[in-house]
Amino acid sequence: MTIKGKRVAVLKGGWSSERPVSLVSGKECADACRRLGAEVIEIDVSRDIVNQLKAAKPDIAFNALHGQWGEDGKIQSVLEILEIPYTHSGVLASALAMDKEKAKIIMQTVGIDVPNGKVMSRFEAAKEHPMPTPYVVKPNADGSSFGVFIVREGENRPPQKLLDKDWHCGDDVLVEEFIKGREFTCVVMANECIGVTEIKTNHEFYDYDAKYSDGGSWHVVNPDDIPPEAVAIMKENALKAHKVLGCRGVTRTDFRYDPTNGRVVALEVNTQPGMTPTSLAPEQAAAKGVSFDELVKWILEDASCLR
Repeated sequence: MTIKGKRVAVLKGGWSSERPVSLVSGKECADACRRLGAEVIEIDVSRDIVNQLKAAKPDIAFNALHGQWGEDGKIQSVLEILEIPYTHSGVLASALAMDKEKAKIIMQTVGIDVPNGKVMSRFEAAKEHPMPTPYVVKPNADGSSFGVFIVREGENRPPQKLLDKDWHCGDDVLVEEFIKGREFTCVVMANECIGVTEIKTNHEFYDYDAKYSDGGSWHVVNPDDIPPEAVAIMKENALKAHKVLGCRGVTRTDFRYDPTNGRVVALEVNTQPGMTPTSLAPEQAAAKGVSFDELVKWILEDASCLR
């Protein structure tokens, strides 16, 4: 597909908790599309998105939305109905990957190690410890580490913030064993795992502020201080997860690695990785020799319906 001269609608913003990040991703991608010679219409997605798209009349939709409504199969369904070719994963893969528990069940079928855990009501999870400490509580269908709590050994009660009146991460939470160790992520592009990045932070964990604030975290691309067998498991399982969930385009799978026992555990699959200046996918692509504009071009050329 030739991108030059194509009319590209960059979908960004929306109304999920990840709106601020999506706005930045969308701007970066829109700028790259213009440099590639496309005619770009930036759409701050509203609930009137059908009419927004009809007015824009795009040849391609570049989906730069993050979180609910943007990467959970809903906007993908709209684009399928309107027969607008779009980027990233399709309806089913997006919905499955967004539901962390369902994604874990499917990943286990191909031998991927995932944390032990269960889905339960946030109200029940706040009553008493649902499993021995340490454990993690997080929304079952949200991103950017919103609403994530690590309950450490010795804590007397579960996080009471789960009961906050302004809680906006859904009533179902995923309670999982805490996997100690180091945090890594792997990007899959063109059905190949292109690298491994270690994520380091001076925060308690890789939360929203660690991800997006200056100095909140730093990345080590393709680190050389972990065993080759652990690297091989991460790369193999990132590709397995991408395929078994039916993903398309670029995905990013997050892992924990415990050096005391060599365990490599897959946490979740992100079907629309961030495209901000501090994002992991463009960084891994650059280490592979793929510039930001080349990455955007590949994602656009991969766009289609019936994904």
